[in-house]
Amino acid sequence: MKKTILSGLCLILCSLCTAQRVADSAWVPDLKTVELYREGAPLEPPVLTMVTNDDEMSAETRERLVLTFDLLEAEARSLRWSLGHCDADWQRDNLQPIDFMTGLGEGPINEYDFSFTTRTDYVHYRLTLLDRFTQLTHSGNYVLTVTDDANGDTLLTRRFWVSEGAVGIEAEVTRPYDGIGIMQRQEVDVKIEKPQTRNTSLQLRPEYERVMVQQNGRLDNARWLEFSGYDGLGLTYRFRRQNIFDGGNTFRYFDMSNLRAPMYNMMGVQEYGGELLALVRPCEDRSAKHYLSETTLNGGMKVNIWDRQNPAIEADYVWVMLSLPVSQPTLDGSVYVVGALTDWRMDESSRMEYSPERRAYTKRLLLKQGYYAYQLLVGGPRAASATSTYEGDHQETPNTYTIYVYHRSPADRADRLMAVRRVER
Repeated sequence: MKKTILSGLCLILCSLCTAQRVADSAWVPDLKTVELYREGAPLEPPVLTMVTNDDEMSAETRERLVLTFDLLEAEARSLRWSLGHCDADWQRDNLQPIDFMTGLGEGPINEYDFSFTTRTDYVHYRLTLLDRFTQLTHSGNYVLTVTDDANGDTLLTRRFWVSEGAVGIEAEVTRPYDGIGIMQRQEVDVKIEKPQTRNTSLQLRPEYERVMVQQNGRLDNARWLEFSGYDGLGLTYRFRRQNIFDGGNTFRYFDMSNLRAPMYNMMGVQEYGGELLALVRPCEDRSAKHYLSETTLNGGMKVNIWDRQNPAIEADYVWVMLSLPVSQPTLDGSVYVVGALTDWRMDESSRMEYSPERRAYTKRLLLKQGYYAYQLLVGGPRAASATSTYEGDHQETPNTYTIYVYHRSPADRADRLMAVRRVER
């Protein structure tokens, strides 16, 4: 009886572990400035597109991935990378490396450099993946994991996508179909269909397809769309509540590429106990202000240094102080600094603290010199929307929407990613 109970508990624990979703995470506090991108496109999501060979049944990736990150240490470690395949919900599936790639599914990270003339010592690591000996042969969601070779500890996980480019995606950002909040909200209508030029046996059916839309890089409001009908041979996903997003506002930003003179939205840099503290101009509550068009990275970041040649190893690390003066804290939930500077997460690592003495929300982040765009979002059960409390919502906001089309028929062993498209308002 005891063995039966223990076996049942083990099965439950194993199912919980396998059901855990993969996220972009840094598992050690000294690991900073993680960037994963397709070579040549550092400001876009890391999406690779498969290329079909002469034999239509054979396809592989020929683009390359670049991973860079820093460890705030004076000595280099022996690190290893590995790849895994996930389903459309970012849970690890049962595919083995032999099922989704040629070559080895893991290897050492041999390329690194030491920081040069910086106050903070760090080691800058760089990994370039996929060559003629190592190619991905299955589309879908992937996770890249970096571990410490000495003890096997996981240091970071990063997600990326491999698309077949097998379907066409038509997308339009317009005003909401229900006529409610037309000055604050945006609707994303989607149609998918097979390209006429491709001779493929792919069958598009509503029960086989899943369509996800993501606003900028946000994770909190990404959603699956509901099938709405046929348009010729295509499938449409429109005129549903899932298609409607709060417009939000232009991203806030600051530039600390130059520590000697204040740049955009910086008040100055001070030294405390041998560490540098950069004061960002206090944020304002923009919820009741008119929309002001401004060009910024939609939550992105770019490592940069004004007076040096190699930002990767010559940019310094600085404590950045962000503040939002308000007379009293919001009752709707917690306030988070959201963007690439916090991996788009809404958790303790990005949550601002309210100081009654300062009558302001504050957040201190250790960041590498460069340009950062972000928003102040509110998360909680009472929040009407994440952006309405301090950012405001505007129909004109130039958001970037990324559409992912997944396919799984009864003959497929795992979810396939048919196509990815980005569309801007």
